Amino acid sequence: MKPAIDRRQLLQASSATGIAVLLAACSGPPPAPVVLAPAPPPTPAPPRPIQAPPPVAAQPRPDKISNAVTPKDYRRDAASHLYSKNGDRIYKGKMPPLLYAVGVLQVEVDPRGHVTSTHWMRAPRHAPEVMADIERTVRSASPFPAPIRLAGVTYTDTWLWHKSGRFQLDTLTEGQT
Repeated sequence: MKPAIDRRQLLQASSATGIAVLLAACSGPPPAPVVLAPAPPPTPAPPRPIQAPPPVAAQPRPDKISNAVTPKDYRRDAASHLYSKNGDRIYKGKMPPLLYAVGVLQVEVDPRGHVTSTHWMRAPRHAPEVMADIERTVRSASPFPAPIRLAGVTYTDTWLWHKSGRFQLDTLTEGQT
């Protein structure tokens, strides 16, 4: 009969064999290192073509120019321009003592005479339709005389509004009765 193998001996033998296998694996040459190739650099986007501004000769010249050297001087040119564009809406003669609305509007004009912004210094808020009409009137009159000596200008004028929808600008007013 075969002698029985003791479990303890079996474990010792298998442990010794496992350790021997591990030692044999460690005693060999080290495994080759894994080298990852560097990622290629990102491809730069193609440069955008630079667009040159149109030649000066190709830009249209302003219809009217202003030789004003101060915003106050320019205000007279702007008022005359607005009157010429709205002749049928100008109140003729002295205005009555009670007006429907009075508004003070600041207008910014670029060097070519185009209105770039408007800002109410004193808005006739009780008459929003007047505010909208004044802003529309100013924008539709663009381009204004080009302020060639000012390289752009911000001027302020007072709008005197009659209940009939006709107006005068304080710069060119005929006064009040």
